[in-house]
Amino acid sequence: MAMIGIGEGECWQSGRNEQRCCDGRELVHLTISWLVAHSVYGHKEPNLNGLHPPVCTGMSQDAGSVTFGDKTITDALCRFSIEELMSDAPHILVVDDHKEIRESVKRFLEKNGMRAGTARDAHDAEAKLAIGNYDLMVLDVMMPGESGLSLCQRLSAERALPIIMLTALGDDTDRIVGLEIGADDYLAKPFNPRELLARIKAVLRRSERKEKLAGGFAGKRLRFAHLVLDSDSRVLADESGNETRLTSADFKLLIVLLERARVVLSREQLLDLTAGRSAGPLDRTIDNQISRLRRKIEPDILQPKIIATVRNGGYCLSADVEVLG
Repeated sequence: MAMIGIGEGECWQSGRNEQRCCDGRELVHLTISWLVAHSVYGHKEPNLNGLHPPVCTGMSQDAGSVTFGDKTITDALCRFSIEELMSDAPHILVVDDHKEIRESVKRFLEKNGMRAGTARDAHDAEAKLAIGNYDLMVLDVMMPGESGLSLCQRLSAERALPIIMLTALGDDTDRIVGLEIGADDYLAKPFNPRELLARIKAVLRRSERKEKLAGGFAGKRLRFAHLVLDSDSRVLADESGNETRLTSADFKLLIVLLERARVVLSREQLLDLTAGRSAGPLDRTIDNQISRLRRKIEPDILQPKIIATVRNGGYCLSADVEVLG
């Protein structure tokens, strides 16, 4: 395991024999970027922020130093290992039946400091998920065999895995259905890889704030109306003991309503609180999600009383919430 040490005020030689001096913090960042690229691409030289990777002529595991050209960096400010660095990187599973797309996306994500795996269809994706630990899935809607929408719906009910759907350009139906059944975001093909990267980072930030989403309810059991919600397992149980597992989208929406019981929330507020985005003029995402959630919690779907519709206002959870512990 190669360890590196970085000292303050050091200089290094670039691949173009240009000398650059920087403080310890910047040099740490540059060296980490080079190590990531080197560990992924071998001896290829991807361009990093307009700079070629430093020419590394030696590494000392014992001394904790790195030699770039004829310059050895010592007096360690901090130390890293390639294995530790890569293990902390987000792990993304790219599922697409077009080999060129999934491989190019994989290379792009790895070039930008993420780990990435690929799958050609739903069956292959489930096999990869069974043996790997992934932080997010990029999933194509149109695939041979089981569709991406079907796979998304099953995965959302089984696990808390963020999913970004890839849809055909202008296909609003797939986009809306995907968001309704649990997808966290979508991107239309053809897409700019930089936009995909930005969306991945945004979804990962939201998933890292999952405990904040549950707020004081994280790890609690909550009673409201005739139901009890286990916020850890995302399972609803009624008075007869019948259980319903919530999708990620249903859980997010219900938690937002429970935290703000008896408060009227507009569609725009609900969409911002659950998905972190604003609503378009014809956006029916929240209405559809409310309808789906009502089917799981209302005794009479035709006369909903737990989630009330407020005319010209939005929606309101019309029940008191008791924390059971």
